[in-house]
Amino acid sequence: MTVAVITHSHCNLHDNGTPHHPECGERLDAINNRMIMSGVDWISRHYDSHCAEREHLLRAHDADYVERVFATAPQTGFSMLDGDTGMNVHSLDAALHAAGATVMAVDLVMAGTHKHAFCAVRPPGHHAGRNCAAGFCIFNNVAVGAAHALEVYALERIAIIDFDVHHGDGTEEIFRDEQRVMFCSSFQHPFYPFTGADTNYPNLRNLPLPAGTGGAAWREAVSATWLPALREFQPQLVMISAGFDSHLEDDMGGFNLVERDYQWITRELCQIAKEFSDGRVVSCLEGGYELSPLGRSVTTHIKELAEFH
Repeated sequence: MTVAVITHSHCNLHDNGTPHHPECGERLDAINNRMIMSGVDWISRHYDSHCAEREHLLRAHDADYVERVFATAPQTGFSMLDGDTGMNVHSLDAALHAAGATVMAVDLVMAGTHKHAFCAVRPPGHHAGRNCAAGFCIFNNVAVGAAHALEVYALERIAIIDFDVHHGDGTEEIFRDEQRVMFCSSFQHPFYPFTGADTNYPNLRNLPLPAGTGGAAWREAVSATWLPALREFQPQLVMISAGFDSHLEDDMGGFNLVERDYQWITRELCQIAKEFSDGRVVSCLEGGYELSPLGRSVTTHIKELAEFH
């Protein structure tokens, strides 16, 4: 069965307002071009995402924050939600399509149309908290999708796995008191956003790791911490915050992962989904700012999603 790849052309138009900003529309172009060059495009089915509706957003975010995003969206020029997160005239539409992609992905896998779905969207989401933007993130895309799955499909156990080089602080804040969600985040520490190393909730499995961490050490930590906990949790849906700025060639962070590490974690998570979730996996793009390794890594990730049986 082919993997669903969900995106929207409006996601390319979002601009943070800073020249040469690393979180740029060329990221999605790099992914699309690499998929075509590698042939992965032929084992994927492409969907245009719908816009998230306010009811979707309000399951993950406070109403006053959602209203502030709509009010801040500029009619011309740029505006700032916080010191790192800007908006141009297309940003609100892009953010709504990014969050809507995860809702669509959940619907597709829950209906059995696809086992696996990848959301190639921007702006990213995992730093956005219940009441704030942060770190280039406007709405928390994966949280919106998970909250939709909890509400609409009455799931009792959802696992969210975040392998971005930065801690998924927004996702943690949204779900740390929600025992139906297990959140696993590996991240460089100490490093932006300087959270996660000391949090202690029964449904969190944080892996703070030092700069220079390579594939062998990262896999060992994941195998010892995440995989047994996930099997004990027995998730009914596996969701991934797929951040590829942990790549050796990405100077946004200091991890040394490579494509085969992303292939490995994708396979491991698909296996857990096969055991407990009827194979259901929803993955959503987070970081990854060096265009060549981003394109290669996402293509590796999607190929493994498409080929895993």
